[in-house]
Amino acid sequence: MTKLDFRKFASEDAFIFKALNIEWLETYFEVEPIDDRVLSNPQSEILDTGGFIIMAELNGVTIGTFAYIKKGAKLFEFSKMAIDPKYRGQGYGNVMMQFAIDFAEKHHWEKIILYSSTLLENSIYLYRKYGFKEVPMEADVIYSRGNIKMELTLD
Repeated sequence: MTKLDFRKFASEDAFIFKALNIEWLETYFEVEPIDDRVLSNPQSEILDTGGFIIMAELNGVTIGTFAYIKKGAKLFEFSKMAIDPKYRGQGYGNVMMQFAIDFAEKHHWEKIILYSSTLLENSIYLYRKYGFKEVPMEADVIYSRGNIKMELTLD
């Protein structure tokens, strides 16, 4: 497997960030209004509120992305992870998850949370593999597809 390179989101990445996520959502679920709002406005919805968007590149081509949405002083939600379908199932999700955790540790965060669906067995397996534990979910979750909340406590 070729090494992935990671970099922070730049404004010219807006189209590919949205396209990768829309493709993923349409493959497995549907695009909800909150998805459209966040994906159409990554600067104001994620970055301006203290979050991060990371782009994953293979030989200079963007093949994946993920975001961290700030929820508290040292608490971030892992969100909007998507990989180009041509590159799924080749281990890049593992590489991206390890980078995401290293990124959080480097920033001295205390906890990462995420919301997912138990229909996504491979994703849930990946999260558990990297130490995420299931926790009780709030009653007012913004994603209708979300039926599991997980968190990772960092050292």
